[in-house]
Amino acid sequence: MTFILQRMLAVSITLTPGRRNMFIDCQKAKVRIAVLPIMDVKTRWNSTLELLERAYRLREFTHEWLQNPKYTDSRPLFTPQDEWTIVNYVMEVLRPFRYWTLWMSKRHTVTLHHVITVHNDMFDHMNAMMRALAKKTPWKEDLFFAVKLARQKLSNYYAKVTPTTGVLLISAQILDPFRMLPSFRKWDKGMDFNPPDETSYTTQYQEAFLKYVDNEYCAKHRRVPVIKHESLPSSNLIPSATVLGSC
Repeated sequence: MTFILQRMLAVSITLTPGRRNMFIDCQKAKVRIAVLPIMDVKTRWNSTLELLERAYRLREFTHEWLQNPKYTDSRPLFTPQDEWTIVNYVMEVLRPFRYWTLWMSKRHTVTLHHVITVHNDMFDHMNAMMRALAKKTPWKEDLFFAVKLARQKLSNYYAKVTPTTGVLLISAQILDPFRMLPSFRKWDKGMDFNPPDETSYTTQYQEAFLKYVDNEYCAKHRRVPVIKHESLPSSNLIPSATVLGSC
C-alpha cells in the first residue's frame, strides 16, 4: 500500500509548476540541492527502489508540504512512521539486486563466469531476509511471502541450468580459476548430495564439461601434421628432404 501512496504522492506534488515550486521551497535552507519525488517504471530495473529511496529521503519535506491548506486533498497520502519501517525492510531486500544488476551491466569485460556466483549470492541474500522476517507480524508475513515468491521465480530459472542447456555457464564457471567445482559442491550440500555421487551437481557438471571440451574442442582441433626438417650436413644449406610428423 505504501508503494501506491508514494506513486500517487509523486504525481500530486509534480502535477503543476506551482506545486513543484512549493515543494522545493520546503527544502530551502535545509538541503544544498532541492529535488522532487520520482516515479518508478515497470520496464526499468531498480526504479522502484529509487522511488522508495527518494521518498524516504524527502519524508520530512513531504509532511511539511501536506500541511499546506492548499493541498488538503493529498493528506490521505501521508505515510506514518511505522510504514517507513516497512519501507526500510523493502529497501534492504532490493539493494543487493541493484548492486548485482549495475555491476554486471557496467562491466566492459566477460561476465559469463560470474553468473552462477551472482545467482548463488542472490539465494543467500533471500534466505537471510526470510530468516530475518520469520517473526509473525502481518507486514512481515506479507514481505516474507513476497521474498519467497521471488526466490521461487529465481529457482525456476536456475532449474533450467542443466548439463544440456547450461553447458556454457557450467564451462565458464569451471574454467574460472577462482571458482571451478567448489561452487557446485555448495549446491550438493544444500540438497544433501554427496559430491562424488553420479547424481550430484558436481559430478554431472564435471562430466558435461569434459564431454563438451572433447566434442567441441578436441574433436575439431586435433593435432595437425607439420613439416619437420631433417638434419643436414653443414656443407649443404638447403634441406634435401622433409618428413611429415604431428605435434
